[in-house]
Amino acid sequence: MKRLAAFVCLLGLAIPALPGEERVDYDTITRIRLEEFHHSQVMDTASELMDRIGPRLTGSPQMKEANEWTRSKFAEWGLSNAHLEQWGPFGRGWSYQACAIRMTAPDHAELLAMPVAWTRGTSGTVRGQAVRLNIKSKDELEKLKGSFAGKIVFYGEIRPSKPNEKPELERFDEKDLQKQAQYEMPGGPPRYNRDEYMKRRELRRAVDEFLKDEKPLALVDDGRGDYGTLAVQGVGDDYKMSRMIPAYPSLSMESEHFGRVARLLDRKVPVEIEMDVKTTFIEQDQMQWNTVAEIPGTDKKDEVVMLGAHLDSWHGGTGATDNGAGSVVAMEVVRLLKTLNLHPRRTIRVALWSGEEQGLYGSRAYVDQHFASRPKLTKEEEELPWYRRKEKWPLTLKPEFSKLSVYFNLDNGSGKIRGIYAEENSAAAAIFRTWLEPFHDLGATTVTLNRTGGTDHESFDQVGLPGFQFIQDQLDYETRTHHTNMDLYERLVKEDLMQASVVMASFVYEAAMRDAMFPRKPVPKEEPTPTEKKAEEAARATAPMATPTPAPH
Repeated sequence: MKRLAAFVCLLGLAIPALPGEERVDYDTITRIRLEEFHHSQVMDTASELMDRIGPRLTGSPQMKEANEWTRSKFAEWGLSNAHLEQWGPFGRGWSYQACAIRMTAPDHAELLAMPVAWTRGTSGTVRGQAVRLNIKSKDELEKLKGSFAGKIVFYGEIRPSKPNEKPELERFDEKDLQKQAQYEMPGGPPRYNRDEYMKRRELRRAVDEFLKDEKPLALVDDGRGDYGTLAVQGVGDDYKMSRMIPAYPSLSMESEHFGRVARLLDRKVPVEIEMDVKTTFIEQDQMQWNTVAEIPGTDKKDEVVMLGAHLDSWHGGTGATDNGAGSVVAMEVVRLLKTLNLHPRRTIRVALWSGEEQGLYGSRAYVDQHFASRPKLTKEEEELPWYRRKEKWPLTLKPEFSKLSVYFNLDNGSGKIRGIYAEENSAAAAIFRTWLEPFHDLGATTVTLNRTGGTDHESFDQVGLPGFQFIQDQLDYETRTHHTNMDLYERLVKEDLMQASVVMASFVYEAAMRDAMFPRKPVPKEEPTPTEKKAEEAARATAPMATPTPAPH
C-alpha cells in the first residue's frame, strides 16, 4: 500500500479512502494547533467565568448569570442560534453570602467551615455549647432524645490524620495508560462500595429527621480535607420543593479544626462556639437552563455533532476544575472553529449543561426533549434520590435521534487529554485510534473500550447514542480540588487546557466532516425480570428439539 501511495503521489493524484479507512485532515489540524498555541483565549474565558461570575450552583443567581454570559459570548464569536434551553422544574434556588465560625472557649480560635448547599442561615450571630453526636446506627438515636436543643452538634467520626502516600499531583505514565487501555470485564469488583455509601447517606438523613425535633442551633461535620481544604456539597435533595429542610444550618468544617473541637468534647472539655451564617432561598422560579449554540453545517447540515461540559458547580470554590475547565475548553473549541472560518459538513452544536452535580439533570432533560424519552416518573419516584431511580420503559425514539452523529464531553478537571473511553463501541475505538495519531506528540495516545461514568455523556449513551468522555491526567483533581473550597482558577493548567482544546476541536471537526454518521451500539432494551427469565429458560428446556433438514445430495 505504501508503494502504491508513493506511485500515486508521483502522478499527482489524490488517494481515495479505502473502505473503513478514516481520513485525517492534517492541514486543518495544523491550523487548529497554530491558532490555539499562539492565540489562545482559554484562560481569559476561564477568568471571566471563575473570577468574575464565581461558583455556579444550579438554581443560584450566579448560575443564571453564567448561562446568560456564555450565550452572549457564543453570539459574539459568531455562532448561530445561541440560546438558553429551559428544563425543569428543578426546585428551589439557593446562595450564601457569609459564614463565620469561631471557638470562644476553652480557647479563642477561628474555625474554617462553609455552609452545606440549601441549608438555612442563623438569622444573625448565635452562640452555644458544642456537643458530640457520633453513632453507627439510627437505632442509637432514641436514647439520645433531649440532648441537643440549643446546642451546636459536631457530627461523625474524627478522621484519622495520616501521611498522604499518594502524590498530591498525578499524571499518567506509560504503565498507567497501558492499564487504562486494558478492557475490564463486566461483573468485576466495584470501584467503590456503593452499599457503604448508601448506608452513610441513609444514616445522615435519619440524623437530620431526628434533629428536627431536637432543635439544635447548627450541625457541623468533617469536610474530609486537610491543609485548609474542605469538601462541601449538599446533604441530599433539599432543593426539591416537596422536602422541608432542617430548621438549623449545616456546615462542613476543615478536618483539623473539626478534630480539635471533637477531641475536646470526647474528653468532656466544655467548648463554646459562635457563628454567623447568611443564606438566601429562591422559591419563585423552579426552571433551569442549558446554554446551546451552533456552527451551521453545509451539505449534511441536518445531521449534528455535539460537544459539551457541565457549567454548574458546587459553591465552595469557583468551580474551576469541576467543571469550569471542561466548559471553557468546549467554548474554546467552537471559538477556534469559527476563527478559522471552517465550514463543517454537519452542524456542530455546543451545549453547557446545568444540574449535573445533582444528577445529570440538564443533559438528561435535553436528551429527553430532543432524542429519546422515557415515561414520566410518578410522584413517589420523583421523591427518590436520583441514584435510587430505575430506568423506565419503553424508550421512545424521536425524529432527531437519527440525526445526532456523536457527542463529546470533557469533565475530569484541568488535566490534558491522554485518550478517550470508547464505551464498548469497537467501531468507534478504531476511528479514535486514527484521530489520535496527530496528537501523540502532545501525550494523547490511548483508546480504551472501557466505560466511564458520572458525567453528561451518560445521558446520551444510556439511550443508545454515541456519547464519549476523554481520558485526562488527574493532576490534583481527587486530592485537592474536587468539590472543595480549593477548586479555584489557580488550579487550572493553561498548557493542559490548550492541549485539550486542540484535541477536542480536531475530534469534533473530523466527526463533522466524515462521510458516514458515527457508528452506534444497539439501542438498549428492557431487561426481562427474574420471573420472565425463569419462564424463558423453562420454555427453552421443554421445547422439542428441531429436526435438522437433510443436506441435499
